[in-house]
Amino acid sequence: MDPNQPIAQEQPVDEATRIRQAGHSRRAFLFKLSLALNGVVGAVMAVPIIGYLFGPATGKKSAEEAWVDLGSLADFPEGETRLATFRNPITTAWDGQTGDIPCWVRRVSGTTFQVFAINCAHLGCPVRWFAESKLFLCPCHGGAYYQDGSRASGPPERGLFEYEHKIAADKLLITAGKMPTLAAKCGSKPQLTQIANATPVQSSAKEMPEPRCGSCQS
Repeated sequence: MDPNQPIAQEQPVDEATRIRQAGHSRRAFLFKLSLALNGVVGAVMAVPIIGYLFGPATGKKSAEEAWVDLGSLADFPEGETRLATFRNPITTAWDGQTGDIPCWVRRVSGTTFQVFAINCAHLGCPVRWFAESKLFLCPCHGGAYYQDGSRASGPPERGLFEYEHKIAADKLLITAGKMPTLAAKCGSKPQLTQIANATPVQSSAKEMPEPRCGSCQS
């Protein structure tokens, strides 16, 4: 350093400049802090949204392969058809009662069961079981099904849909995550008759074609 060179003196900073610099630094700090807080809030809010959008897709395969317990075999007496309810495996906790799905369980004999979807194969109305007539009847459009789920009469062109089931540890299980299939069992059933050309003196009955279950229709 040259001793003969004059030493540069700092220019005095006036009060107004110091105030502006302090204000600028404070605004920059608050701006960065707000960006950080907004990022944290956005990340927290994105977690349930992402779970809602991608949760069903990631859990779909496991839900389809899951077996749902309908109850003990003792809950379904032989030769009877009873209503049962199961929890849809792909629902969430906040779905409430909408996740509970009813179905009809028919115990033919021993360990031979049929589990029917409650929905009519016509437009999806819930069908009811009438033990006296041994028929499932749809209250919406008059569809009728035999006790084995095959079509009896009315608008439906096929039988009831049937869940795949199995028995394990004295429990009846179904694969509720998969779409039920058509009731596949066909048997000999009495033909329905339709009254035609009735007169006060005489009436004649015209036989309808023999009903067939949905999986047997051509």
